[in-house]
Amino acid sequence: MSQLGYRLHQMVNVTHRESSFSTRATRSKVLNLAAVQLLSHGYRLRDPSGLKTKHINHLVTRWQDEGLAPKTIKNRMAALRWIAEKIGKPNICSRSNDDYGIPRVRNNPIGKSKTLDMDKHAKIKSDLIKLSLRLQQEFGLRKEECMKFSLSYALVDANTLQIKGSWAKGGKYRKIPILKESQRQLIRDIAAVTKGALIEPDKNYKSQMEQYDRETIRVGLNKNHGLRHHYARGRYLELTGWKCPADGGPHRRELSPTDYEHDTKVREQISQELGHERLKITYAYLGS
Repeated sequence: MSQLGYRLHQMVNVTHRESSFSTRATRSKVLNLAAVQLLSHGYRLRDPSGLKTKHINHLVTRWQDEGLAPKTIKNRMAALRWIAEKIGKPNICSRSNDDYGIPRVRNNPIGKSKTLDMDKHAKIKSDLIKLSLRLQQEFGLRKEECMKFSLSYALVDANTLQIKGSWAKGGKYRKIPILKESQRQLIRDIAAVTKGALIEPDKNYKSQMEQYDRETIRVGLNKNHGLRHHYARGRYLELTGWKCPADGGPHRRELSPTDYEHDTKVREQISQELGHERLKITYAYLGS
């Protein structure tokens, strides 16, 4: 690792240790790659504070010349903007990807929703990982939230779960309603095993995550973000009485003024239950 790469790694994981483990890992990987590519082109930077607009432009041009997907470049730009902000030089990165000629990414949620294949689920060896997967499906939790989930904190009352900010992406505390018998059964099943985090006693969060990845890949149950899509779509149907656009329901532009207003309120509620704050994020789960 180059000196610049090491300093970037330190800023992500020590100096400014924020966001989830997976976000930090992705951010660190992108920034280390940027350091390697800058060095290979002759930019011998030793400290992140030396980053300038010309370095950002070089990286973007290189990635475009490599034919990387717009979504990949968009995600890498997020890491560059993060470090630019942390070194007090936010203006070295343009605020808009349009300025770099990066095409806008249009999310298509069709096909992303999934439910657990219980035959494959039964082949997982760890009971805690099985419970984590069910939490993703029943309450729309993220993978990290499922592992750090502790029933002694989360269960507010018979009708409400709360998600601690330190478990969640962006540190966003939230509450989720308990409405179905399948959710209540899951809570009983968790209580029968542990009241603490869904992490094996001999493991920390990182090693539990590694085991989760190994086990789910082994049985063919990886790529489980679709379980959150399933939760979101189910909640939309419950709250509106009609299917979301991603499941063949009417698009927002086709709704009457009254239904459009109701759709907006429902989307805001679902966004909050998923741990987001913006209505537009629901387009990726529900369609528009």
